Amino acid sequence: MDRQTSLSEDIGHAAAETYLVTRLAFTLLRYLGVGYRWYTRLIALLCYALLLMPGFVQVAYSYFFSRQVRRSVVYGDQPRNRLDLYLPTSNNGPKPVVVFVTGGAWIIGYKAWGSLLGLQLAERDVIVACVDYRNFPQGTISDMVKDVSQGVSFVCNVIARYGGDPNRIYLMGQSAGAHISACVLLEQAIKESRGESTTWSVSQIKAYFGLSGGYNLFNLVDHFHNRGLYRSVFLSIMEGKESFEQFSPEVRIKGPGNREAASLLPPIKLFHGTSDLSIPSDASINLAEALKGAGAEAEVILYEGKSHTDLFLQDPLRGGKDDLFDHLVAVIHAGDEEALAKDALAPPRKRFVPEILLRLASLISPF
Repeated sequence: MDRQTSLSEDIGHAAAETYLVTRLAFTLLRYLGVGYRWYTRLIALLCYALLLMPGFVQVAYSYFFSRQVRRSVVYGDQPRNRLDLYLPTSNNGPKPVVVFVTGGAWIIGYKAWGSLLGLQLAERDVIVACVDYRNFPQGTISDMVKDVSQGVSFVCNVIARYGGDPNRIYLMGQSAGAHISACVLLEQAIKESRGESTTWSVSQIKAYFGLSGGYNLFNLVDHFHNRGLYRSVFLSIMEGKESFEQFSPEVRIKGPGNREAASLLPPIKLFHGTSDLSIPSDASINLAEALKGAGAEAEVILYEGKSHTDLFLQDPLRGGKDDLFDHLVAVIHAGDEEALAKDALAPPRKRFVPEILLRLASLISPF
């Protein structure tokens, strides 16, 4: 009875959150008075989602019914301050932890978007915390950065209760989530370099993984405008052009007073598809160069012909061997011979969607 009650509450909460996201999206559309570009992309998005629905249904079933998933753990006092935990089945010692921040153009992000990654990493003995945060127009970029930082703090201070190792935490973000999490990490390093009081430490983050992210708002504003995220909206999300430098990690790391902060950063690994039209791969290349110029350790891994969603969605739904996933696991389990041995013997990941549907989805993807 308790499990049925809990499930009912979780579904009710998910429905409420879905309603919130939908209502905010339509509020935004009315606020913008948007034209054909948004509506054509919306239609393409619906068709794209329909083609991938066989996979989404399977992942959603696991999300709601798997005992490995702890949904909507509260980490703060704001409406979206919740996170989902994906826990391995084994409990033989503290586990490495990935804090994952989802994308969604700063407008339609939601913690459940990370469920496929969370479930698959949990199979490899990694705990995943998918952090939700306020989206626009419920919040602007400073609210998003504050929320995610608070979520990271919660994980750093509480994850031991769930079997996680607070000294083996990896921060990861995808698309807008990569931008927000990079801002969080750099802001934290700057605060520590100035001796400010903080509730978590950059030293707890063993590596940062940025997937298909954009890190220089000056370079993105016109690009996004041409793709349908209009300049007026982008400026509203980012609190005006006067805030671009503060929320552009590529630009901010070059500041003369931030070299000490750069020395505190963990290894930065940036992943990007060369055929990404939503955020060109130059965004990751340029950030890596800026980081290395400031003395930080940074690496870019490019995937030839991959789009904005291939690495995060289509490839994981395809199953089998996945270079990005294998790279993540290798970094997370580096130095753990037992875990690496288990990884080598792990069965291929299951396929969720037939290949023909994946190819059709790639053709009509609005991303």
